[in-house]
Amino acid sequence: MTSPAATGRPPSDSEGGRPRRNQGHHPKRRRRIIAAVAVATGIGLGGTGTWVLLDPTTHAVRDIDIGEVPVQPGSDNTITETAPAAPPQRIRIASIGLDKPLTGLRVQQDGTLAAPGDPADVGWWSDGPRPGDPGAAVFVGHVDSATGPAAFYGLSSLRPGDRITIRSDNGRELAFTVRALRSYEKDAFPDSQVYATTGPPALRLITCGGTYDRTQGEYRDNLVVYATLAR
Repeated sequence: MTSPAATGRPPSDSEGGRPRRNQGHHPKRRRRIIAAVAVATGIGLGGTGTWVLLDPTTHAVRDIDIGEVPVQPGSDNTITETAPAAPPQRIRIASIGLDKPLTGLRVQQDGTLAAPGDPADVGWWSDGPRPGDPGAAVFVGHVDSATGPAAFYGLSSLRPGDRITIRSDNGRELAFTVRALRSYEKDAFPDSQVYATTGPPALRLITCGGTYDRTQGEYRDNLVVYATLAR
């Protein structure tokens, strides 16, 4: 299979950590985040090998447009703390039976974000916003593998009002509420909307969807779940 074809481009001031807090970054250098929006194509960017999709034509989900995408900044959530959030350690989504430890993912020298090396893993963009900090913390996962459904296989069944719980390495738990699901063609991915580095704390969960292009060896679309900090 080929490498991921979709791209994402976070604001340059988010490089290296939480937004506007990193020292020594290069404001004029804009990195391309590729695997973050195409993680379920089944290939790890670090040369970990490929995954043969289980049966991509049987569960493909297309044209998802559910709920209202939260506007950032300007949401009705209020930030009540100024101390930096701790790194996330675990994600739990009871409605789809997901309870996983998290793997940190970083932008590589070629500007791409490494995908989880194991389809059972969930990764988070460790140089982006942390859950509870301003902006959107980004989580990515595979949709399937050679042996069956992968970590984010059930993502398309989420609905507005479902709860996502993030446990940090300091033991704190934050609850987020699903607000919307959207599918996007990979060449029309809304980078600035997904990779929000300002505004109230939020989550973005990303996997692949749509039809499977056997010629290219990848799904045609991305599925994004939008969630905001629960009241």
